[in-house]
Amino acid sequence: MPKDAAVEEFAELVRALKARDGRSFEALGRRLSVSASTLHRYCSGATVPEEFAVVDRLALLCGADEEERRALEAAWTEADRARRRAASPAPTPVPAVSAAPESNQEPSAPEPGPGPAPDPTAPDPSAADPSAPEAPRARPRRGAPAPLLVAAAVALVVLALAAALLGHPTRTASAPAPASTAPGRTAAPLPFTWGIGSQLWEGGCGHTYLVDRAPRAVAPPPVTADSGAWAGTHGAVHGGEALVRITVQGRSPSDAVVLHALHVRVVDRAAPLPWNAYRMDNGCGGAVTPRHFAVDLDRPRPLARPVDGLDASGAEVRKIPAVSFPYKVTSSDPEELLVSARTAGCDCRWYLELEWSAGGRTGTARITDGGKPFRTSGTRGRPAYVHDSAEGRWITDSTDRVTDE
Repeated sequence: MPKDAAVEEFAELVRALKARDGRSFEALGRRLSVSASTLHRYCSGATVPEEFAVVDRLALLCGADEEERRALEAAWTEADRARRRAASPAPTPVPAVSAAPESNQEPSAPEPGPGPAPDPTAPDPSAADPSAPEAPRARPRRGAPAPLLVAAAVALVVLALAAALLGHPTRTASAPAPASTAPGRTAAPLPFTWGIGSQLWEGGCGHTYLVDRAPRAVAPPPVTADSGAWAGTHGAVHGGEALVRITVQGRSPSDAVVLHALHVRVVDRAAPLPWNAYRMDNGCGGAVTPRHFAVDLDRPRPLARPVDGLDASGAEVRKIPAVSFPYKVTSSDPEELLVSARTAGCDCRWYLELEWSAGGRTGTARITDGGKPFRTSGTRGRPAYVHDSAEGRWITDSTDRVTDE
């Protein structure tokens, strides 16, 4: 299938950045916390990143200026739209709706025109016999204006406004009620921006989802960039482990924001979901294990524990030092925090809190999944399936059932 022109244009910009920097895919991947194969797919146009943050990080590492970063973001936006169009199913045609009026609507009557000229030979109605019975009044035509009703409605509106003004002498009719915000408190913006990636796979290819569907009703594994759409369509929940990437970037190039700590808050615990487990990989792996924060959701009070990464792409295994707090970020020096949250014994809903300080201000930013808690469920004992690409169907995993690590 030919690549979309927008995707190819974006890939060309990414290739130019990589060529300018001169570092290998492995070296750049370590700095971006992505595998070398994932970065290679970005450069070839096989995959479009789900978020711009990782691309912006690459641009900064390769020395791109502000204008180049804006052009790169515009190209990514168009490529991402093309990716979403390709991933979304064709819309179902909607039958045309007749423009005829509904049956319970009556057409309004036309305005009455001037009546016929009076006949000068006709007798004057005022000269009629007073003793004669009063003739029935003519019923007004439907749709004709009713001056009395209009005048009564106007009078009611005037009376209502007068009553409101008398009942609230300190307000005018157009003045809204004062806001109930506490005095002296203003909603100041955060001195930094943050974004998340919540549908990450280990090494760019390994992950397990729990889905409440039979294998025949589950689509084949998607590419990593489309994992969010796949999970949303299937109502999937992270099985055993959830990887969350947090990208934090200051708003100023000179005024640093200090990140002090990362906390984990579990808001709900339930029994693990009794759903089928679907593996997105079949024995894939990578040479680079990124540094991350390990979270054991089964503990009463989970902590985000920093863990070193490992780079086995060279002749010798090299340690990638873990992020240690406090940590500073600016607009030109962002940071990515990778969180690995595991559980074996619960269906856990949780979120993160990031403590910060800047310019005499302190605060805590709540990190959620689009306003909702992250969700991870244990997979122990659940039927497990892997996808057989040759047969084009899900088959039972050779281990038969998932065992949480």
